[in-house]
Amino acid sequence: METTLRGVGVSHGVAIGEVRHMGTAVLEPPAKQIPAEEAEREQARARKAVEAVAADLMARGNLAGGEAQAVLEAQAMMAQDPELMADVDRRITVGSTAERAVYDAFAAYRELLAGAGEYLAGRVADLDDVRNRIVARLLGVPMPGVPDSDEPYVLVARDLAPADTALLDPALVLGFVTEEGGPTSHSAILARALGVPAVVALPGAGELAEGTVIAVDGSTGDIFVNPSDEKKAELEAAAAARKAALAASTGPGATADGHKVPLLANVGGPSDVPAAVEAGAEGVGLFRTEFLFLDDSKKAPSEEKQIEAYRQVLEAFPEGRVVVRVLDAGADKPLDFLTPADEPNPALGVRGLRTLLDHPEVLRTQLTALAKAAEGLPVYLEVMAPMVADRTDAKAFADACRAAGLQAKFGAMVEIPSAALRARSILQEVEFLSLGTNDLAQYTFAADRQVGAVSRLQDPWQPALLDLVALSAEAAKAEGKSCGVCGEAASDPLLACVLTGLGVTSLSMGSASIPYVRATLAKYTLAQCERAAAAARAADSAEDARNAAQAVLSGE
Repeated sequence: METTLRGVGVSHGVAIGEVRHMGTAVLEPPAKQIPAEEAEREQARARKAVEAVAADLMARGNLAGGEAQAVLEAQAMMAQDPELMADVDRRITVGSTAERAVYDAFAAYRELLAGAGEYLAGRVADLDDVRNRIVARLLGVPMPGVPDSDEPYVLVARDLAPADTALLDPALVLGFVTEEGGPTSHSAILARALGVPAVVALPGAGELAEGTVIAVDGSTGDIFVNPSDEKKAELEAAAAARKAALAASTGPGATADGHKVPLLANVGGPSDVPAAVEAGAEGVGLFRTEFLFLDDSKKAPSEEKQIEAYRQVLEAFPEGRVVVRVLDAGADKPLDFLTPADEPNPALGVRGLRTLLDHPEVLRTQLTALAKAAEGLPVYLEVMAPMVADRTDAKAFADACRAAGLQAKFGAMVEIPSAALRARSILQEVEFLSLGTNDLAQYTFAADRQVGAVSRLQDPWQPALLDLVALSAEAAKAEGKSCGVCGEAASDPLLACVLTGLGVTSLSMGSASIPYVRATLAKYTLAQCERAAAAARAADSAEDARNAAQAVLSGE
């Protein structure tokens, strides 16, 4: 009998197949005492297992590239944390086996993270995955991970670790469903990059029986259990129509009446560029530079290394626009040489631009490298700062850009509500705004983007979030400047129309989403987008806002 479940759709497309559940490692090894003379051998076993797991995570990252690489390298650093390893050694010295010492040391660290503010609490799933991999290696049992199967299937899990999501084979994994996570979690972002339909935050996902046929609609978040032949045909027809529309839509982003909306790509490094070019990106709206700094948490990369990486991206878009975000360190992206280790709540502490202003030499080197990388290239370089709170922040960043001799536009990210509320003031110092809707939602609703329990508040359709977008866009228009969106909100085709109606001047997203957004924008006029935006803002919930916009655009 067909039943329907509703989660949060985070990656477009339809997948129909049998359920296969994610394998898990033995979580808790037996507690037994070892003689003192075996301690040194057990410590060596533990170190060897940790090094092997870290190397595996790094190798997976190198294969995956892009955003996945940065996430997996952060996990590898987590595995090799010196304080954690010291705790493991201490526990072995007093009689624990290597596997039990790892389990207990990670459990203690897990408690610290869980109580250290929302951002770090969101890293608990990543930490658990690292622990499980080390313990599995020590016990000689299969690693947690994607099940073996000769036939394509829909993967179901409590949550997906970045190490698993990064290397999913789209030929075998038709789509995936998770019980936890949110629209801006690592798994959701990587799913969009892979082009795999995905639904997250589905209560009871783990109770779906192995082998059950389900249909996953990654656009709506609907899961159809034991779908009828009619339902399958309906979903497949809708998917085919979308595919045909994508193939027919080419060229620059624009509404049906010719209002231009440049469609740009979010990239994490040079390895993401080919997909962006293939998708027809008109440039880069968010070049995350963290990937360079995660190679070595002890020191910043050299100016030469930065120049080489930046130039590879800039060269790929001749006559195009490339917006570079300077290093966004802190909170869930700690770096030993930059970020304080003892902040009670790093998400509300020294992160983003605040970190760079505390370490001006790191900012100066990055800006100088960008200036040199752009020399002689026919590219429109723009550089923006993350976590700008007010005009004082914006001026400090603009002054640093000028001091480095940077020939580029300087901009500010709107990720904090204060920046949206005082956007006109900030625009006295910089030339453009870029809305990071993931963090803007997080700070507006006090809802961690990694916590599935509050995913309702992370929904970019929340009317309060749309109000802040409108404020920023109106301020930019009044000042004769631009205001783009580079958060995950831009990847939703229907929401892209609403954002355009709110006055947003460009949209940047994962490359896989660009064709969907281009095709949808081309169906509606600017006036229709404006009416949809007004209807969405008049609603009182995210669901009502989405339905109201859909009703306007479908002519209901």
